[in-house]
Parts: sequence; C-alpha cells; structure tokens
Amino acid sequence: MKISARNMIKGKVKAITQGAVNTEVVVELPGGTEVVSIITKTSADSLGLSQGKEVYAVIKASNVMLAVD
Repeated sequence: MKISARNMIKGKVKAITQGAVNTEVVVELPGGTEVVSIITKTSADSLGLSQGKEVYAVIKASNVMLAVD
C-alpha cells in the first residue's frame, strides 16, 4: 500500500457501532491509546471491519488546532 499521508498508525479495531448511514470505529493503538473514526457504513462493509482486525489509522489534515482555557 502506498499513500501520501504521513501519519499512519497501525492498530486493532476495538469496537464498531453501526448507524443507518455512518459507522463509528474505535481503533486501539499500541500502548492503549484509542482513535475514533466515523466512516460510511458502505466503507465499513467494504473494508470487512470486525473487532480485533488490524487496521491503519491514517490521519491527514491541513490544520491542527490547539486551544487552552
């Protein structure tokens, strides 16, 4: 697999919550940190996602915003 995104982290699917249109996927990274992704139900089905399956969390953003109180 080749991809232009520089932030690609391997993890395992911890939980899947399917809705009518979108699916929430919780990915557990090494060390226990979790990343949550909302993807279309069609994409989740196409990827064959299931609990325990190894996946890559691919993060590509033009902006990263920070805030403080």
